Amino acid sequence: MCDARKFTRDLLITFFDNSSYSNILLDNALLKSDLSKQDKRFAANLFYGVIERRITLDAVINKFSKRPVEKLSSDILQILRMAVYQLLYMDSVPDRAAVYESVKLAKTKKNPALGGYVNGVLRAFLRDGKQIPEFNDKISNLSVKFSCPEWLIEKWISEYGEDLALEMLESSLGAPPVTARLNTLKKPADEIINEISESGIEVNLRCEAKNCVELIGVRDISRLGLYKKGMFHIQDISSQLCCEVLDPKLDETILDVCSAPGGKAFTIAEIMNNHGRVIACDLYEQRVKLIKNGAKHLGIDIIDSRVNDASVFSDEIGLADKVLCDVPCSGLGVIRRKPEIKYKNPDDFENLKVIQRKILDTSSKYLKNGGILVYSTCTLSRAENDDIIDWFLENHPEFEKGSISGIPNIKDGEHKVTITPNMFNSDGFFIAKLIKKG
Repeated sequence: MCDARKFTRDLLITFFDNSSYSNILLDNALLKSDLSKQDKRFAANLFYGVIERRITLDAVINKFSKRPVEKLSSDILQILRMAVYQLLYMDSVPDRAAVYESVKLAKTKKNPALGGYVNGVLRAFLRDGKQIPEFNDKISNLSVKFSCPEWLIEKWISEYGEDLALEMLESSLGAPPVTARLNTLKKPADEIINEISESGIEVNLRCEAKNCVELIGVRDISRLGLYKKGMFHIQDISSQLCCEVLDPKLDETILDVCSAPGGKAFTIAEIMNNHGRVIACDLYEQRVKLIKNGAKHLGIDIIDSRVNDASVFSDEIGLADKVLCDVPCSGLGVIRRKPEIKYKNPDDFENLKVIQRKILDTSSKYLKNGGILVYSTCTLSRAENDDIIDWFLENHPEFEKGSISGIPNIKDGEHKVTITPNMFNSDGFFIAKLIKKG
């Protein structure tokens, strides 16, 4: 596994030094590597694990190292992080192997003393019983336990209460499920499920959303024969519920203002049984191509994909029966998929509220009287969710609150709902339903 560890160390150095996107960086590197399938799996788990548990790992290193984390060179820091992660969270790796391979990796550097240093830190951690450091205050302990920045813990406790915040922290760690929307334009749902099962893949029907399944133990979706045939597309439960709240009907015109890569537009078109029109927009041509290619792959021909700035009104689009306004957001509901999000400076999110208001305001102008406007995000931030809707209703008397129903564990009749990851083992999500008076 030494090659896999060296591969992971180099990738982590690139990630932390250049603020790269973890999934894109890893996918590109794996494509170019000659690692075995087993080593690729090991490297991917270790890579994501170190990013996800960085705060916890650094707390351990700081306790047992004479040099603080910020004084360590990037290569030695990543070796130590990888080693501590293996010791704490990878039961398949014996402690002896984790230490030995990490020391060996450190010895490949020019300074021969580095191997001894790494060995000393790790042996001290093992002698201490692999205990995670504890602190005098609750927030610091929660931060280290769940590897979550203190500002985010305080934010969630303030906005959702301590009990729910703790559940959100618990569900922010670990591998997310692989859920898919069955493409009933191709075949009935039960036939697709049978074919998935017959192909050797364990599949569970999820009752929270229609035609939603969870694929168990699948690692490379792109190689599955049924995926290549367009029998399903990957989509989280919460996103599928968002499409159901929009309630698309046959022969309607639906506008998806921030569509790429197109998952919600695909589900909307499937709900409409490929009858009507879905206008799917994005700001960049290369992302619009993703929508076009995805629709073709699934056999959908009612999607009109086009380049458009969602914040600027366009006379060319015309009026729609329903509008989906899934705006850019901080992504705090998907940190299990993209753990680097939680380490961002919260000040980086401040401008998002201005953009979200502008896009929502512009989107409302495309709606026919009596039409439905759904606003959604994949974040768990009151400022980007509830506050935006409250502001919109105050400034748009021509709109009224809609009524959301049919989401399990959520009271019917609310005009806005927050789906926390612990509810359905899904992404965190916010959905609001508004009606234009007519």
